[in-house]
Order: sequence, then C-alpha cells, then structure tokens
Amino acid sequence: MKHAIEFGLNGQSRSLDTDDDRSLLWVLRSDLHLTGTKYGCGEGICGACTVFVNGSATRSCRTSLKAIAGKKVVTIEGLAQNGKLHPLQQAFMDHGAFQCGYCTSGMLLSAAAFLRENPKPKREAIAAHMSRNLCRCGAHQRIVDAIEAVSLQVGAPA
Repeated sequence: MKHAIEFGLNGQSRSLDTDDDRSLLWVLRSDLHLTGTKYGCGEGICGACTVFVNGSATRSCRTSLKAIAGKKVVTIEGLAQNGKLHPLQQAFMDHGAFQCGYCTSGMLLSAAAFLRENPKPKREAIAAHMSRNLCRCGAHQRIVDAIEAVSLQVGAPA
C-alpha cells in the first residue's frame, strides 16, 4: 500500500511516498540511487545487502520500507564521516580485503556493528561472525585480517 514513509538516511531526513511493502534494498538502489548496497541472494542469507537500522546490522533485502518508518538507516555511502574513511574501510584497503568488491559494503557494515558490540574480539570470533556474510572470491582471510587490525587499534572507533 502506498504511504508516505519518513526515516533518517545517512544523517539526513527522508520522506518517500511509495509502496511501503517494497524492500528497503530496492528503495535504496532504485529510488534513492544508493547502489553501494548490493543484491546478492534476496533471502537475507549472503549479507551483501547489509545496512544499519538504528545501529543494528540489518539485511535490507528482507526489510520492508514500512519497517524503517521513523528509524535511522546508514548505508555504505554513510559510513565515512566528514570526508574521512571509517577505520574499517581503510583497513580493508590496507589488507587487500577487496577482491571483486561485491560483498564489501555488507562486510564493512557487519564488521562495524560487530566491533561496536565486541571491541576487542578474538580472531576466531571475528571469523565466526563474518562467516554469516558470503564472499565468493575467497577474500575472507584478508577481511578477517582487516577487522582484527582495527580491533587491535587503541581507541579506534568501530
């Protein structure tokens, strides 16, 4: 059903008048032209579509627009602040954690949410958490290396 939906997006207020049953993923990509969030499986399994909703990592392909009414959404486009990369974005570059790059936005947002909850995790915990996001290229070890490097930085914001 078509409704006006208001929500925060990457620090800005947004209002859309569209079918509120549409998935957040397709609204982001098609209506708002934020294409960093990727479509992978459409079932909430692969993690390519991960965004923050009120600070929690959320699979946008399985989240309806009406579910985000009044909430704050952050996409990969909003992860960097004031023109400065998020520490995880820099670490992914430093550790070669981008291969094809398709899974990267979901990986970064999943990792940021994880480090917010677990600022100093063991490597095994990082690997276990990140196994919920699929990487078809096989860059998982470099991804874990990058996340571990950020977790070891004193006072690093996640």
